[in-house]
Amino acid sequence: MIKEIFEPTLKQNVTKHIIEALPNWFGRPESNLEYINDVKDMLMFAYYENEQPIGFLSLNPHHESTIEIHVMGILKEHHRKGIGQLLVDYASRYAKAKHYKLLEVKTLDASHPDPYYKMTRDFYLSVGFIPVETFKELWGKDSPCLLLVKPL
Repeated sequence: MIKEIFEPTLKQNVTKHIIEALPNWFGRPESNLEYINDVKDMLMFAYYENEQPIGFLSLNPHHESTIEIHVMGILKEHHRKGIGQLLVDYASRYAKAKHYKLLEVKTLDASHPDPYYKMTRDFYLSVGFIPVETFKELWGKDSPCLLLVKPL
């Protein structure tokens, strides 16, 4: 079941719980703290099973036509069960209903050999995102950023 979370502290707690359980994707404590702080002011949807959050997605509007998946995570034991696709579909329907034209996401570019982020890119491609541009310095020279968009 997908629920929208409104309470800022609950948003932060859900984010902290899930990203701390995913060290292969969220291995930088300073970045994790930024995500945990950022989500309190963002729109958030979480997937619950047995009253426990097992996945979440937060959205950050950037422009009247574009909204971004700021951070997303699914507990590892629930990967490849369709939960990520459900969350992206839900966010896409929400964004389209609010008259956004594009859903965007940033992730680590393929020029970086990280196998976990290859899985992330493959996921986003599988749910309709299109690679747009690589920013080689946005996150620092060792972390090339790939911008992907999904037309709504």
